[in-house]
Amino acid sequence: MQTQLKLYNSKNREIEVFEPLNPPFVGMYVCGPTVYSEVHIGNVRTFGSFDLIYRYLLHLGYKVRYVRNITDVGHLLDDTSEDRISKKARLENIEPMEVVQRYTVDFHQTMEKFNALPPSIEPTATGHLIEQIELVQTILDKGLAYVSNGSVYFDVAAYNKSRNYGELSGRNVDDLISNKRALDGQDDKKHPADFALWKNAEPQHIMKWNSPWGVGFPGWHLECSVMSTKYLGKQFDIHGGGMDLKFPHHECEIAQNKAGYDEEPVKYWLHTNMLTFNGKKMAKSEGTGVTPREMLTGNHPLLTQAYSAMTIRFFMLQAHYRSTLDFSNEALQAAEKGLKRLMVALEAIDGLPTFDKSSVDVNDIKEKLYGAMNDDFNSPIAIAHLFEMVKWVNLITDGKETINEADRSSLSTLAHTFVHDILGLQNETSNDGSEKIDGLIQFALELRQQAKLDKNYSLSDNIRDRLKEIGFEIKDGKDGTTYNPI
Repeated sequence: MQTQLKLYNSKNREIEVFEPLNPPFVGMYVCGPTVYSEVHIGNVRTFGSFDLIYRYLLHLGYKVRYVRNITDVGHLLDDTSEDRISKKARLENIEPMEVVQRYTVDFHQTMEKFNALPPSIEPTATGHLIEQIELVQTILDKGLAYVSNGSVYFDVAAYNKSRNYGELSGRNVDDLISNKRALDGQDDKKHPADFALWKNAEPQHIMKWNSPWGVGFPGWHLECSVMSTKYLGKQFDIHGGGMDLKFPHHECEIAQNKAGYDEEPVKYWLHTNMLTFNGKKMAKSEGTGVTPREMLTGNHPLLTQAYSAMTIRFFMLQAHYRSTLDFSNEALQAAEKGLKRLMVALEAIDGLPTFDKSSVDVNDIKEKLYGAMNDDFNSPIAIAHLFEMVKWVNLITDGKETINEADRSSLSTLAHTFVHDILGLQNETSNDGSEKIDGLIQFALELRQQAKLDKNYSLSDNIRDRLKEIGFEIKDGKDGTTYNPI
């Protein structure tokens, strides 16, 4: 049986044998969400993929410290934009930490529905400001950053004299210069590719702290360099995230770590790929952005029905984490049927009739399953082999094949281990109640919205108050109405 785990290293762009730095311990850092809005289905795909990886590493016997951060400050689209959390708080006239709390709770509740295990540590950017300021000062002291109008920028040109900015994404610094369009505020930089380590805060900016360079807030890239090394060391095994983070976020992390700690920070870089719906990029502005809540309730123009969390998880696992995943009603409905077939067969194993001899080669099934997972966590191939097992179960049930008691026990253990423990799939009935509640609440919110459109404000307020009485707080915001358990 294949026992050697191999994975694709995004940095080297090749398959490598997994050899932890300090076995049996494995350090894994995954870039978490920026909590300024409702979690999107791309988050679920990314964190679901790393949940699979986490589960499989644990199953292989590794002691995994899984760190996944919460970005609660400093997320800038570019060095001239407004922090997304501050912007949300300003638009809704609430405290930034109200925004953070609301959407952190939403994120946790969503990932729980999809049966994702919590990380070992979940640090926040605001909880590590001292460490971030210290790292900025270290980089300044080494001459690889500079202060400009109260902001601190990483000096890419100085760094590139002895190192290679662009090594992860394969980009060339000269190309970055020539392709960089002029932006307001770039006069503060020496070089168009330089990025903010610390940003000077304008008087109207809500989230800001004192620093040696003035009142401001940390750059987005800085937090992950600080938190990953604090909890996993200056060198650790796996760093993961979505493909969209490879540049500039992860590229900047590598530069910061090498500049500050003089170490190659990460041994294996893993990235999940993007999502589409009916072949088109998922984007809210184009009407193809579908949230997990909308999928669970079916409340979206592109959806013909609601889908359970386990159906969606199973559907995602049917594509390799490095492959683009295309959602469609037809594909989700096929996944729904396939998952039911798998679960029915799984429950039937322990009741199979036994004989003196087996025509089923359980070891062959086992070797194929581990072979698939050891091949860069190839869940779609593993699922294909599980359906080979389903075929055997049906043949034995129909009396066309045989299995002895020992093999039946081994098959049962193997199947339950892969389906429940590694793939993280649950029986639909375990999630059915919560999803029905979600659907009922969503229906009540739709009635409330219609009442508001009809200017029947007493009915609208009554629906809100009744939902609060049964334990759900309703909040109206620019991005729509949300509800959270009280």
